Amino acid sequence: MIYTNIPNTNIKVSKICLGTMTFGEQNTEQEAHEQLNYAAEQGVNFLDTAEMYSIPGRKETQGSSERLVGTWLKNQKREELVVATKVTGPNPYFKYLRENLGFSKPVILDALNKSLQRLQTDYVDIYQLHWPERNANFFGKRNYVHDSNEQWEDNFKEIIETLDALVKEGKIRHYGVSNETSWGLMRHLTESKYNNLTRCKTIQNPYSLLNRLFEINLAEVSMREKIGLLAYSPLGFGMLTGKYLNGQLPENSRLKLFPQYSRYNSEQSHLLTQKYLELAQELNISLTELSLAFVNHQPFVVGNIIGATTMSQLRENIGSINVELSAEILKKINEIQDLQPNPAP
Repeated sequence: MIYTNIPNTNIKVSKICLGTMTFGEQNTEQEAHEQLNYAAEQGVNFLDTAEMYSIPGRKETQGSSERLVGTWLKNQKREELVVATKVTGPNPYFKYLRENLGFSKPVILDALNKSLQRLQTDYVDIYQLHWPERNANFFGKRNYVHDSNEQWEDNFKEIIETLDALVKEGKIRHYGVSNETSWGLMRHLTESKYNNLTRCKTIQNPYSLLNRLFEINLAEVSMREKIGLLAYSPLGFGMLTGKYLNGQLPENSRLKLFPQYSRYNSEQSHLLTQKYLELAQELNISLTELSLAFVNHQPFVVGNIIGATTMSQLRENIGSINVELSAEILKKINEIQDLQPNPAP
């Protein structure tokens, strides 16, 4: 396993981070614990979850991912593991979670305390804001369109003050953002700097061969400001395994079970996926290995958040850490990218 430090901290994390959003929906408690045990045996010490998981979000399974992680975590050496979770942002669909969705102080305190109970721990290593409160381009939205009637009021300082107090209390070690833009991330950093408050350490955004938008602006912010990327959907909801090519829709696959997740299923995504598959075949590796190795290779990536529903998938995903990509291979990847840049924002 390869390890790196979360920037500006003494927290050492495995480059492979185990995502757990299937726990409680597609994976049972026994299967979840089998995954966690295997990952730990392979040197993975980094886990990511969220209060709204499992996916798809629904009232009946809300919090199940944290609960299943918690029943495993209580029997581990807590100090050897790095646990990240998230507080849910505003979205009318999630009113079942709480009436007042957002990042006010009472909401953050309530959400964190419930997460700690489910996780059966007294602290979280990285506490993340799952998506911005304001109107911004995330979750497949390619372009920013300003809403002059937006009700959001700038509250960056108040949010960070709440998180700063939680750091001092010992309930969280650091905080991060997710599905954030370069403007939003810089506002976080500016407020922390000028108000002497705890500083954002990570950003969890999508990043894969089908979505390299992070490179346009955020990669520079990440490198110059030392904010580590936790890359989610590195396989594009399974698209970058090749299993959906040529009209295939395997039983129990995510797109078969949840067809509403069409973010990576466009004609353009299929076109590029086919090209990447052909490159992987030339190299005598799987498309999965090529796709994950590309993410692992990036200097701004601190954690590559993999997700699996079967042990064979998990073994292949973790094994990608041993795949190296030469400059020549990276050049070929860029040539494919140029055919249809970022088809899955």
